[in-house]
Amino acid sequence: MNQVKLFINLTRLKKPIGFMLLFWPCAWGLTLAYDFNESLNLYFFYLFLFFLGSVLMRSAGCIVNDILDKEFDAKVFRTKDRPIASGKISIKLAIFYSTILCFLALLVLLNFNLFTIILALGSMPLAFTYPLMKRFTYWPQLFLGITFNYGLILGWTAIEGEINLAPIIFYIGAIFWTLGYDTIYGYQDIKDDEIIGLKSTSIKFKKNAKKFLITCYGLLTVCLLLGAFKMQFNQIYYLILIIPIMHLFFYQIKIFSPNEPASCLKAFKSNNYFGLLILFNILIVKIL
Repeated sequence: MNQVKLFINLTRLKKPIGFMLLFWPCAWGLTLAYDFNESLNLYFFYLFLFFLGSVLMRSAGCIVNDILDKEFDAKVFRTKDRPIASGKISIKLAIFYSTILCFLALLVLLNFNLFTIILALGSMPLAFTYPLMKRFTYWPQLFLGITFNYGLILGWTAIEGEINLAPIIFYIGAIFWTLGYDTIYGYQDIKDDEIIGLKSTSIKFKKNAKKFLITCYGLLTVCLLLGAFKMQFNQIYYLILIIPIMHLFFYQIKIFSPNEPASCLKAFKSNNYFGLLILFNILIVKIL
């Protein structure tokens, strides 16, 4: 039972915000591409597969992250008790867990078309090298955005079997979304990160935090509008889009305070609602 608890802590299964932020772009891409005049069985089946894949890959990613960051995590107050950093789980066992999770994720991936499988496998090196970026650049959040939102492209290709400009525009927007929310998340550890020499956009823009977020979310908004124009969405989309955009600018940025870790976490977690709102927005305009 103790090993089960350690595994849950290692993979952050008690913190669903991580795999949900990985899942929402997948759901957006799938919904953008799907023809809702057809049977919904395939839509819900693929939605389930993307959810399962998000849980598995986020769990494997957490393990790889903790292996690579073992020494750093031990020096940060928020992460010092993680199973690998604290020595409760060995590196060997952690690698075994990660391998099993990746194998299960592969079984999920094999349900999609060949083009989607190839694209997904091609993203793996980026996914597992992301944790190293904070050692070399102030933009690790950008690399996370490129990796974390890749599912939007996969959701599209799972249906279309090819890619065009529309999902790419939404994908670019999602990258700016991640760049914003992960910068917020990084402010929880900014003091420790500066001491041990790690880099992040949180540190780079610490004197202009809200201006940076406004820029990121502004570019996200532009992409959501351009992507909808490319998809030839009707006026309902633009009207309903006001709700998630207001959430970003008049709730999330407002409650965010760089010097208060509790407010950073609250603002970060609220992005789960944003992901759901965008999904509903796309669903409504596709169904009507």
